[in-house]
Amino acid sequence: MKLARLLANGAAAAIALAACAVGPDYRRPTLDVPAAYEYMPKAAANTVNTEWWQQFGDPVLDQLIAEALANNRTVKQAAASVQQAAAVLTEAKSQFYPQAGYEGSGAREHITADALPRATTSRTFSSYSVIASASWEIDLWGRIRRQTEAAQAELLATDDARRGVILSLVGEVANNYLTLRALDEQLDVSRKTLATYAESLKIFELQFKYGFASQMNVAQAQSQYQTAAAQIPAIEQQIVTTENALCVLLGRNPGRIERGKAVAEMTLPATPEGLPSQLLERRPDVMQAEQQLVAANAQIGAAKALYFPTISLTGALGGSSGDLSELMKNPARVWNYGGSLVGPLFTGGAITAQLRQAEAVEQSALYGYEQTVQSAFADVENALIAQQKTVQKLEAQKGLVDALSEYSRLARLQYRGGYVPFSTVLQADQQLFPAQLTLAQYRAQVFSAAVSVYQALGGGWITIADGMTASSGPTAAKRP
Repeated sequence: MKLARLLANGAAAAIALAACAVGPDYRRPTLDVPAAYEYMPKAAANTVNTEWWQQFGDPVLDQLIAEALANNRTVKQAAASVQQAAAVLTEAKSQFYPQAGYEGSGAREHITADALPRATTSRTFSSYSVIASASWEIDLWGRIRRQTEAAQAELLATDDARRGVILSLVGEVANNYLTLRALDEQLDVSRKTLATYAESLKIFELQFKYGFASQMNVAQAQSQYQTAAAQIPAIEQQIVTTENALCVLLGRNPGRIERGKAVAEMTLPATPEGLPSQLLERRPDVMQAEQQLVAANAQIGAAKALYFPTISLTGALGGSSGDLSELMKNPARVWNYGGSLVGPLFTGGAITAQLRQAEAVEQSALYGYEQTVQSAFADVENALIAQQKTVQKLEAQKGLVDALSEYSRLARLQYRGGYVPFSTVLQADQQLFPAQLTLAQYRAQVFSAAVSVYQALGGGWITIADGMTASSGPTAAKRP
């Protein structure tokens, strides 16, 4: 009871004395935030808090993203890191409470008569003791509070890193799937072109056989055929590589990936609206950088507290007896309590050095936070302008393919009429085929640009995706 009263009184005294902690309290730095994004379209929609990938209208893509969120190893690894940070926070908080323990001992000693003065017989002694102890450090200067504050911020930063993994994962799955479907389209174009060239080559070989075409015409047709044939194995290799990359993201072993809609059949997602000031609360990397700054700021207070003495209360209660049966009886009771005050007098500059280290780390974290914010603004502007210009490139490429298709058709008609040599047809086809491959690539890039905009802006969709993972962050990682 005396020990309990002592600790209770000490707690009341600590609460009264420790009204504030040494070191600076965190305040978010003043940032130069633009009023609006320069390239944000007027038709932007409020879709940052929705599953934007469902706007593509491809159920296979939806299923792949859900599978990746449930099985991806990197997400699970990031979740384990959050659990580790949560345990560190629990360890830091434990210092607020009394630390209780116990100790038990027993011994038996025999002393002969020769070792004892004026003794005629040998003696045997027994001793037993059981002691319960408790100690408590009064956080008078806020060292423990600052360390706990730093651990809390590190936990949030780790959780933001996990959310950043989720952001990247969804984008990577979508982009790899779009790349895969573009490669499928390129392979289809190559095979159809190869079949057309094979038919032309067959005709020229027959014409040469009967004297209606020259050896040069056959060689030209042969070179045209081999050009298309060389594209097919290269595209097939890229398809397998992309499928394997997707399998890793999905947590699968390498293998085939199921297909859904062609890129041309998908629906382009709306551009999400947003303001630059909202980016500070939407982007996981920005939030992570700020929490790292919060942690570094708290460590300054923890370092400053080392200049001041540490005050601790200790106590013990138990029993001691020479007879085990009498150990827990009242006459065998022993107790003690007391306090200690330990502080530095001369450390050779060690504490000052620790403080300077903490201040330097805080400055580095500040610059890192500011750099992350500026990079985030640049990411958004780059994604927005890329989306606009990729759409323009796609439209221009469509016009080019249409023009080259007409050029190829007219060249063949004039060749058959004897007005132009076959080299004119060859020249037209040599321009059309790569233009068709580029068109398939640009069509996928338009959708990938939309994915990049959602990644750059962040938003509540990350929380939705987080709910689809196998394990989300601990409840301790909730925002204060």
